[in-house]
Amino acid sequence: MERLQKVIAGANVCSRRKAEAYIREGRVKVNGNVVTELGTKVDVSDVIEVDGKRIKQVLNVYYLMNKPTGVVSTTDDEKGRKTVIDLLDPADRELRVYPVGRLDFDTAGLLLLTNDGELTERLTHPRHDIEKEYLVRVDGIVIRNLIRTLRKGVKIDEGRLAVPKNVSLLELDKKNQSTLLSIVISEGRNKQVRRMIEAIGHQVKKLTRVRYDFLTLEGVERGSYRPLKIHEIKRLYGHTVEKKS
Repeated sequence: MERLQKVIAGANVCSRRKAEAYIREGRVKVNGNVVTELGTKVDVSDVIEVDGKRIKQVLNVYYLMNKPTGVVSTTDDEKGRKTVIDLLDPADRELRVYPVGRLDFDTAGLLLLTNDGELTERLTHPRHDIEKEYLVRVDGIVIRNLIRTLRKGVKIDEGRLAVPKNVSLLELDKKNQSTLLSIVISEGRNKQVRRMIEAIGHQVKKLTRVRYDFLTLEGVERGSYRPLKIHEIKRLYGHTVEKKS
């Protein structure tokens, strides 16, 4: 069951706010009856009309993708580059899904796609503090003093401090002169992890997002995707409700 105004907005009839206005004005019918009460819930079997025209309900879908590098996290690209939508099966493309946030062109890993605007807003709003974990292969040996500096926070974005949730040293590869770090952040600033590494005088060789909240890449090969399970969707909604309050 979904709220009527959400279903109307999800069918691309109008915005949620306008849908609420239409309901109050008596312009909406459910199964032939005028509905004026906001918050009325409907299901997929209900016939909904706005100004006498039946709307087509759109089912919300949720996918977890293991994005490869060299793919753009948008629904289309003016430069003609491959997008995450191109990785979907034709039937899934028709559901008008879009990525929740973005991963850079050169960043791989976990990306959520959905057509659920409400969940997207919750997951991307800073107040919900959703954790994202990255595996970062860094060029050069990162000494422990610099790791401590990262943990305390470094300045990016014209001096604004970026403080990670956690930084862990996973590997020092002295032979190939590289370092593997795990960095957990909850912000979503542009190229944040890369610029944090640059702030300590190093460069990122490879960057992969391996966790989004409680979701991981387990069982999902690079370039493929899977639908979220019902309990995972409920848990995402539950986490954002808890953090909102």
